[in-house]
Amino acid sequence: QVQVVESGGGLVQAGGSLRLSCTASGLAFDDSAWGWFRQAPGKGREGVSCITWSGSSTFYTDSVKGRFTISRDNAKTTVYLLMNDLKPEDTAMYYCAAERSDWWRQPSLGPLSQGKYGYWGQGTQVTVSS
Repeated sequence: QVQVVESGGGLVQAGGSLRLSCTASGLAFDDSAWGWFRQAPGKGREGVSCITWSGSSTFYTDSVKGRFTISRDNAKTTVYLLMNDLKPEDTAMYYCAAERSDWWRQPSLGPLSQGKYGYWGQGTQVTVSS
């Protein structure tokens, strides 16, 4: 059974930084793609960023480009989302998601599509105050 666990959320002032971490058990970490999604109150879940199994490809939604950085440490089997210059509109529950590379490669969905990921964490809250 695969279990995905996020950590690192919290309350921060606008302009501040947070680093989210995500790890999973029951999944071949170095053969999996990983994504971060978020859901603000009253809104749908949106893809924020993702990284492929080798780490050679990363993707970001436009609103976080230049501010957020996704990375992975295969030795620690951990994926990170470094969030700089946080804005109140970044306030949301952040979810980590993972999928095996052979499934993720299917071209029918974009890299930040929820349907591309089969394993999800419970979420960690990020709140940015103005």
